[in-house]
Amino acid sequence: MALSVGIVGLPNVGKSTVFNALTAGKAEAANYPFCTIDPNVGVVPVPDERLARITKWIPPQKIIPAIVEIVDIAGLVKGASQGEGLGNKFLANIRETQAILMMVRCFDDPNVIHVAGSVDPMRDIDIIDLELALSDVESSERRLKKASGLAKTGNKEAKIELALVEKVNAHLSAGKAVRSLEMTDDERKTVSTWGLLTAKPVLYCCNVGEGDLPDGNAWSNLVKDRAKSEGAGVVILCGKVEAELAELPDADRGELLSSYGLKEPALASLARECYRLLGLQSYFTAGEKEVRAWTVKKGATGPQAAGVIHTDFEKGYIRAQVYSLADLEAHHTEAGIKAAGKMRMEGKDYVVQDGDIMHFLFNV
Repeated sequence: MALSVGIVGLPNVGKSTVFNALTAGKAEAANYPFCTIDPNVGVVPVPDERLARITKWIPPQKIIPAIVEIVDIAGLVKGASQGEGLGNKFLANIRETQAILMMVRCFDDPNVIHVAGSVDPMRDIDIIDLELALSDVESSERRLKKASGLAKTGNKEAKIELALVEKVNAHLSAGKAVRSLEMTDDERKTVSTWGLLTAKPVLYCCNVGEGDLPDGNAWSNLVKDRAKSEGAGVVILCGKVEAELAELPDADRGELLSSYGLKEPALASLARECYRLLGLQSYFTAGEKEVRAWTVKKGATGPQAAGVIHTDFEKGYIRAQVYSLADLEAHHTEAGIKAAGKMRMEGKDYVVQDGDIMHFLFNV
């Protein structure tokens, strides 16, 4: 499964600059609203130092990291839910993604005009949240009408769904995001199939000035407090610095990073926070042809992990050979791991652990 996230925010907050940097694009974002009219989609590798550690002992022809699909969506404006700006087209693009990266402007620059005339990250977040919630109200009211009709027929499942739709609709009508509504696991699972925008997990990306790296400023501290209260993620970055890093060869990035007190480019922390928000983890397959990272939900079983490679693997799953990176580093080869009794055979009930190295045995 590829992780898909949408970068959203008001115009001129640095979305396209950061998108181009993350995807190593060279295009410059124009300094006016709606400069990104169609969503740009970039597929970028998820940084994972474990790949290098595996390939030290199992040299492959190819190394394939996990990927994250980043969608740069046109700047949102007040009134989008009523069709202002790019309106429904913008909202439909967000609906396709698994998580929202909310880019928030936390820098002052007289050369980059803010669409609302001043820098105020709390106001900007409220505008975006309100537009997304208003769009969700419209969707939930349509669902409410449909569920009401079915419930009148006496359908038991329809009555249960109606109660849930009413609960969600009341929360949205109060201007609150669905992700903040208390629900059971089953209710949350049901609601996740409705395509509601405010049900998606949010990662706030505070775009600060170069002088405010690595810890941010008073504006980003406000966003951090808000993220903490919502259980959301937050990442501090500087679009200008990320753009500079994107222009440099990998070998030359260390010096620039350290000059700003950074340990890694923003993509690494963004990917890590997205994985945490969505409850994702990686396992690996390793051989002479390729060493590859695969993305699965935490709690995935052996067959479900195999199904990420191919649906036939899940259907015909027999068992998996499993070992850890620590086992590989201790014994250096799979033969050595087997000789040490560390190669495990796991059946259909096995719950995959983050960092497992696996070979699947299946019968189609």
